[in-house]
Amino acid sequence: MINLIGVAGLVVFIYMVIFYLVAQAVKNNSIVDIGWGPGFLILTFSLLLYSGSDNIFSYILLVLVSSWAIRLSLHIYLRNRKKPEDFRYANWRKAWGKKQPWIAFYKIFMLQGAAMVVIALPLISFFGTETEGFEWNRYAGSALFLFGLIFESVGDYQLMIFKKKPENKGKIIRTGLWKFTRHPNYFGEAVVWWGIWLICLDNNIFAYLSILSPLTVTFLLRFGSGVPMLEEKYKNHRDFQEYAKRTPVFVPFIGRKRY
Repeated sequence: MINLIGVAGLVVFIYMVIFYLVAQAVKNNSIVDIGWGPGFLILTFSLLLYSGSDNIFSYILLVLVSSWAIRLSLHIYLRNRKKPEDFRYANWRKAWGKKQPWIAFYKIFMLQGAAMVVIALPLISFFGTETEGFEWNRYAGSALFLFGLIFESVGDYQLMIFKKKPENKGKIIRTGLWKFTRHPNYFGEAVVWWGIWLICLDNNIFAYLSILSPLTVTFLLRFGSGVPMLEEKYKNHRDFQEYAKRTPVFVPFIGRKRY
C-alpha cells in the first residue's frame, strides 16, 4: 500500500509539473482545471499497471473514471476555449504580481496535486488489495457513480444551452435541474466521488479511512473553491438574489421553497 501511495504521488507530481510549465508558457493558470479529470485517468491507469491487477472490476473502475474524466475535461475545454484566464486565477495572478510563477507553482499546481492524491485514496486502496468478484458495494457504488455523472452532465448541458440563447444574456438559469439546486454540476460531482469510494470499499482500515476522499471533494465544492467563489461573483445580481431565496444551494429539494 505504501508503494502505491508513492507511485501515486510521483505520477501526480510529474503530471502537475508538466501542466505548470505549459500554464506559464501560455500565461493561463486556469488550464489546470482542464487537466484535473485526465489526471485521475492517468493515475488510475498507472495504479492498475503497477499493481498488476487482472480483476474484472479493476477494468470496470478504469472505464468509469475515464468516462468521468474525459467528459469533465472536454466540457471545461469547450467552455473556456478562446476565453481569457478564468476570473479566479486572473485575480490571483494580479494579487501575486511578480511572484506569481513561484506562488502559483505551490498554491495552484502542487496544492491541487496534493488534493488529487487525497481524493484518489479509494483508488489506491482498491488497487492495493486483492479484490475478487462483485459485492453489494460494487453494484451500489456503480449506480451512485452513474447517477452523479448523469446529474452533473445534464446540469452542464442545460446551462450551456441556456447561455447560447441571446435572450438569456445576463439572466440566471432557473429551469431543469437548476430549479432544484443552484449547483447541480457540483452536487453531481460530489455524488460521483461518493460512488467511487463505495465501489472501492473493502474490509480493511485503509479503505475505511479513504472516506476522506469524498468528504474532501464535498467540502471543497460546497465550502471551498466551488460554491462560495461562484456565488460571490453573483451576490449583487438581483435575479440571483431572488433565485437563491427559493432554491437549495447544493443538495436538491432540501430547503427549497415554492415558486
